Amino acid sequence: MFSFFKKKEKNNEKNEELQVLSSKNEKNKEEIEVEKEVEQNISHANIKETKEDLRTDDKTVNEAIKSTKERDEKEIQKNFFSRALEKTVSNFSSIIPKKKEIIFFNEIEDVLIEADMEYEVIEQVMEGFENFISRKQLREKLIPLFADMPKIEEENLPKPFVQLIIGVNGAGKTTTIAKLANRYKSMNKKVLLGAGDTFRAAAIEQLSTWASKLDIAIIKTKQGHDASAVAYDTISSGIAKDFDNVIIDTAGRLQTQTNLSNELKKIVKVCSKAQENAPHQKLMILDGTQGNSAIAQAKAFHEMIGIDGIIVTKLDGTAKGGALFSIASQLKIPILYVGIGEKATDLIEFSADAFVDSLLDGIFTKDLEDKN
Repeated sequence: MFSFFKKKEKNNEKNEELQVLSSKNEKNKEEIEVEKEVEQNISHANIKETKEDLRTDDKTVNEAIKSTKERDEKEIQKNFFSRALEKTVSNFSSIIPKKKEIIFFNEIEDVLIEADMEYEVIEQVMEGFENFISRKQLREKLIPLFADMPKIEEENLPKPFVQLIIGVNGAGKTTTIAKLANRYKSMNKKVLLGAGDTFRAAAIEQLSTWASKLDIAIIKTKQGHDASAVAYDTISSGIAKDFDNVIIDTAGRLQTQTNLSNELKKIVKVCSKAQENAPHQKLMILDGTQGNSAIAQAKAFHEMIGIDGIIVTKLDGTAKGGALFSIASQLKIPILYVGIGEKATDLIEFSADAFVDSLLDGIFTKDLEDKN
């Protein structure tokens, strides 16, 4: 009897031990599950953190690339305008032989006159200045002269986008058309040219040569044919063959030539029949070597058909670079591009900052903020 109870006690003890072990095992399982869950959460958190870090890194890299690209573009513009204004700036040395931090009022006035800025605009710039003028003070007066030019809409453009090119003979119309076409082609646009200057056989031949050189399509006819018919055919072909850009040349003409002026109005009217609201831009080519005398031409054409934008050519061949201030101030028509040289790449978007800074570099030392 005694031994039976002893055995029972031993069995109870074993059962208790087994229960304790089982409990421990369950606790261990729970702890293991908790540890696994914690590890998973940490892993997910790390993955999320890593993804966020990668996103942040991508954003930082993209911002750095964008910043570098913008800086490079500004540098390219600055170098381009320095070349374009070389003759204008070199003339300043007769007035201000050595660059300075501040310059006398009279010297600044003489420099602006030398650059072919109209005196009415000079008075506007010089108003409120004392005896000495700093680079920063002058810059703050020159930049706003370009501020009133209306902005050109560059989004949601119609297809094809039709540009009609206008200007007097010798302004560089045909070469500028080639430069524009090359620019659009480099942006992967499909470009079509229209040889609408049927007044001169040489103009058709010259544009055809550029089209062949740049591997760009062209619509042309013989000398003496109806220019408005060429414009209509070019736009119709542009629509049918899904071109992005259509650029149409017109005969070089003076604003005083009544017959050619009437023909220009007719071309504009016919373009709108080929495509609604065409031409979408009427661009005036102004010869930079003409200085302020080019303003009278632009005014007359603007009154005739309404000019949407200006391209200034041959700026590197003149000391009259200051005329651009007068063009912007008087005409209130956007200066879109500036061209120099004869290469297809010698065209750049106009930048008021780069233009003004390139002029000021010729007479002023750098500001402290520019040096840093």
